[in-house]
Amino acid sequence: MRGRWQRVTLFLAVAGPGIITAAVDNDANGVATYATAGAHFGYALLWTLPLAAVALIVVQEMAARMGAVTGLGLADLLREQLGVRLTAGVMAVLLLANWANTVGDFAGVAGSLEIFRVPRLLGVPLVAALVAVLVLRGGYRLVERIFLGASALYVLYAVSAVLARPKWEAVLRAAVVPTWQPGAEYLVLVIALVGTTIAPWMQFYHQAAVVDKGLVAADVRYERLDTILGGLITVLVAGSIIVATAATLFPHGVRVETAEDAARALAPLAGRYASLLFAVGLLNAAVFSVAIIPLSTAYAICEAFGWEAGLDRTLAQAPVFYGLFLAVLGASALVILWPGLPLIPVMVASQALNGILLPVVLVIMLRLVNDGRLMGAHTNGPAANAVAWATTVVLVGLSLALLLVTAL
Repeated sequence: MRGRWQRVTLFLAVAGPGIITAAVDNDANGVATYATAGAHFGYALLWTLPLAAVALIVVQEMAARMGAVTGLGLADLLREQLGVRLTAGVMAVLLLANWANTVGDFAGVAGSLEIFRVPRLLGVPLVAALVAVLVLRGGYRLVERIFLGASALYVLYAVSAVLARPKWEAVLRAAVVPTWQPGAEYLVLVIALVGTTIAPWMQFYHQAAVVDKGLVAADVRYERLDTILGGLITVLVAGSIIVATAATLFPHGVRVETAEDAARALAPLAGRYASLLFAVGLLNAAVFSVAIIPLSTAYAICEAFGWEAGLDRTLAQAPVFYGLFLAVLGASALVILWPGLPLIPVMVASQALNGILLPVVLVIMLRLVNDGRLMGAHTNGPAANAVAWATTVVLVGLSLALLLVTAL
């Protein structure tokens, strides 16, 4: 019994980076995608989620393992592989993609606050200021605890799904039996649900968080469990959103374009509480994301060029790190406050940039994780490599397909 509690204590000490990174994958843009899938196609797309879970866990586990074994962030290792010039190009694309992603998440902040009758001119600057104060004044431990608390709030989507009273037998069948429907929209949603499960910022943030937390090679198995748990939670949340909208909006032919549309539409069909929980969940997801994605950007760029980075460093010790974080946060918030500015092109651009960058990052990660001089006894085994390469090929193919469909 004592040994079991010791293992639990060790896991709790290590847990955090994997759960947080995976949870933020369900950002405002992701919530909109899941809500659209459920409202437009019912339970039919649930079968994509187990595939998404495998992809997420495989890729993020490699990032976490590299961080723990090498003590270096992914951008540090990229610079060693690509050289400074090519790494600078990768960082430029990452900066643009992450800025566009953060703009989309601030749109989610604005939309969810407007459901509660808080105008965006008040709500968006307030959220940006609170996030800035948290990151500037809180050390790594405090910030991580708050982020883990935000991850726990995703349970609201599961409650919302239960309140929608779905047909659970149909839900389980749809989750394990793949189906196909003709039409471009179904194809786009399949690509979006699986292919955009992994965004380039996630690998940079996860590995940087492992390093910042001080995890080492001895922590690898506990961090692997953290990553697996994060992936399962992510898929549970995604499934809950699809189930909630499939059980209520789909039978009535309600079409949605945004997550805010879904939250409002749930009220007359599933009840006020289901709608309210969905809206609170959206606000939580959006605020969580506008903190994490700018942080990921700051970590990656500072690692790439050898600048000081980390939440336990002061503003004076890491001015570029905090400056980059504030620049991405502030520039994204300002876009949302600009009257009449079209957001769809910005969000489409973020998907395109992610699609361009992801193949580069995944292939280099696989080279790095199989380098015995770098990883020692922690390289991929044959089975892990087979799964990792298959996952990479599928993700690259889906990302390129999404890029092509978006361009057309």
